[in-house]
Amino acid sequence: MPGQPALRVPLGIVFDLDGTLVDTTYIHTLAWWQAFQLAGHVVPMASLHRSVGMGPDQLMPHVLGDGRDERRDEDLVKAHDVLFATWHERVEELPGACHLLSWCHHQGVTLALASSTGGRDLEAMLGVLEHPDLDVVVTSEDVEQSRPSPDLVQLAIERMGLRPKEVLVVGDTVWDVEAARAVGARSVGLECGGTSEAELRAAGATWVFRDPESLCQELVEVAGPGREAWPA
Repeated sequence: MPGQPALRVPLGIVFDLDGTLVDTTYIHTLAWWQAFQLAGHVVPMASLHRSVGMGPDQLMPHVLGDGRDERRDEDLVKAHDVLFATWHERVEELPGACHLLSWCHHQGVTLALASSTGGRDLEAMLGVLEHPDLDVVVTSEDVEQSRPSPDLVQLAIERMGLRPKEVLVVGDTVWDVEAARAVGARSVGLECGGTSEAELRAAGATWVFRDPESLCQELVEVAGPGREAWPA
């Protein structure tokens, strides 16, 4: 987008999954809305949309407050998972996602996935992305707290063997951007998950693009005939 600082090809990229690489933000919103409804909670979809990107451990207290009956959390998560799974066969990659991952891999960029999604949902989404070549995969099962805690991003960077300033974090929510900022990494916000450019920039995103395709076009352009290293 015009007016943004110059972007270079980094040594490593940490990608979010839902709403960043696969078009699932609104499916998760609907699945959570139905799960809460079945449990007797009336939660506006707009509130749930802004909470997607958090793991269940963060989403439920964020939406329902600390006074909720925590004994029902597991049932809510199971209901969401069952409802979301009915959409597996219809999920599509976001524009240019597979191309972006493939191009970065062939450029020698270390690639990590840091996602609150795990288990069969993760496997299904990796299938949507044609099982990309990822160097590191970290899910909420690997950390104590999911986003907006920076634990996922921090662990991914550690496993990549890189420093935060050598890594670019790519996500579609303010939670992704805030996690990147917390660990000292720069971030790209993508609007394809339904969060606006203004919101992403306010959270601290250095760059904002429409979708993976737009980001890939920019990286290809700046890479040129020879790759310039990420600034130290």
